[in-house]
Amino acid sequence: MEKMILTVNGTRREIECDPTTPLIYILRDKLGLTGSKLGCAQEQCGSCTILVNGEAVQCCVRAVSDFTADEITTIEGLSKDTIGRVVQEAFIESNAAQCGYCTPGIISSATALLKKSAFPEDHEIRKALDKNLCRCGSHNRVLDAVKKASERLHHGR
Repeated sequence: MEKMILTVNGTRREIECDPTTPLIYILRDKLGLTGSKLGCAQEQCGSCTILVNGEAVQCCVRAVSDFTADEITTIEGLSKDTIGRVVQEAFIESNAAQCGYCTPGIISSATALLKKSAFPEDHEIRKALDKNLCRCGSHNRVLDAVKKASERLHHGR
């Protein structure tokens, strides 16, 4: 066990853990941030996607020690982020989540996209969300929600 210092949702957190523990377990089990989900544990489904320095990153396999110099933002922290909050609101209004298991990862990926691209085209949205699987079939509503969030952020609608 070692002391690890992480910055999560704007707060510096000190955790004692095995430095090889995947970050998802630290977030969920040590910090109580259960919004990010463990799906496949192989970085293939996107349920564990969070923002790391503003980029969408899957955290189910990577060791907590890889993140000590980074700014980590989970779905819980996105409500404090202007873009993240607008994306969350657009997902709710568009009914873009059905079971909701994959939604935190998709919202994190969509937020990362909108931080880079103000008005992404459909193919850019699909590419940004390519690592996020949804078995409920709400793909069209997800696309609509991302477009709605983009419009709101840049046109105030």
